[in-house]
Amino acid sequence: MGAGFEGFPEAGLKFLKALKRNNRREWFQPRKEIYERSVRAPMLELVDALNAELARAAPDYVTDPKKAVFRIYRDTRFSHDKTPYKTHVAAVFGRRGMSGHTGGMLYFHVSPQEVEIAGGVYRPEPETMRAVRQYVAGNHAEMKKILAGRKLRAAMGELKGDELTRVPKGFAAEHPAADAIRKKDWILDVSLEPALATTPKLFEEVRTRFLLMVPFVEFLNRGVRPAGTRLDVRELL
Repeated sequence: MGAGFEGFPEAGLKFLKALKRNNRREWFQPRKEIYERSVRAPMLELVDALNAELARAAPDYVTDPKKAVFRIYRDTRFSHDKTPYKTHVAAVFGRRGMSGHTGGMLYFHVSPQEVEIAGGVYRPEPETMRAVRQYVAGNHAEMKKILAGRKLRAAMGELKGDELTRVPKGFAAEHPAADAIRKKDWILDVSLEPALATTPKLFEEVRTRFLLMVPFVEFLNRGVRPAGTRLDVRELL
């Protein structure tokens, strides 16, 4: 299962839990080797296993593990919270040729509190937000069909995301996709029990949800990239 991925070691989750109580450089530096061995290394292994599945089903979303896995160091420049380290480990899989907040992505993270799995467009740049809204407005029937899929709904639930109180300028208030057009994020997101992280089942839970979400993420990405680059989504499961 998962190219032999057995789950995160208990030491990795214990490290993240202790880091939340001791989020300072003086505590982290002498224990950095524990992080590298018990948190980062298994995360890279898991990303490798997921890439093998994506290579078969959605090759444009295969991502170099070292680029997929987020750094543990927080950017505190514009934050009131000056704690230097993240207390979860996360990875993101974007579409080839897209970067930053320019399109839809697949995401998951592991922490002592939860395993979170998500996909979609999150906190996009204004230009991307406008492009997604326009694409949703013109193709809402297709999006509705994707989101109504029985397996996807069972695994990921309803479409989520922050939204405006009114339909933005340029769109009719009575548009049949008004609810989706009002959104500022278009995401599917689920939180699973943290105990899953230390078992081989973690790979299968992430893999299954990633493959189910690919048509939705690809739909969003068609709205923000040049025409003629549509992914031929094959049978995923």
